[in-house]
Amino acid sequence: MTEEMYSVEQVAERLGLHVRTVRAYIRSGKLAAVRIGKQYRIARADLEALTGRTGARPDSSIEVSSIVQIEGVDTGAADRIGTLVLTAVNTGRGQGDPLQVQTVHDPERERLKIVLFGAPAASAEVLRLIDEVLPGILRD
Repeated sequence: MTEEMYSVEQVAERLGLHVRTVRAYIRSGKLAAVRIGKQYRIARADLEALTGRTGARPDSSIEVSSIVQIEGVDTGAADRIGTLVLTAVNTGRGQGDPLQVQTVHDPERERLKIVLFGAPAASAEVLRLIDEVLPGILRD
């Protein structure tokens, strides 16, 4: 019996992270992976060990999707905001399903979109954080 393996891209998509972040987790030892040729493969058990959850999802779970659009955001501010949100989501979270986060910055329009998908309470925490911290980041 062979164990299910994921590529770095698949893990990034499942966790709502950037591919570079997943590679950094592998290099730092935070996420176990096997190098096959020039690519990494992550075992399902290792991914579950990182996230603290199994592949099974409770049938009664409630999930929310939220899109935050922020105007007037240059590349530097977009990087700071994205790092803040991803750090908030990936640290200090104990129980429950992790949030999936995607950030998209359009430098020409100076527009940042943050997409959250997950549990209502966790989404609300991140939205409160964005609301509290955003004015300070945009002033810098």
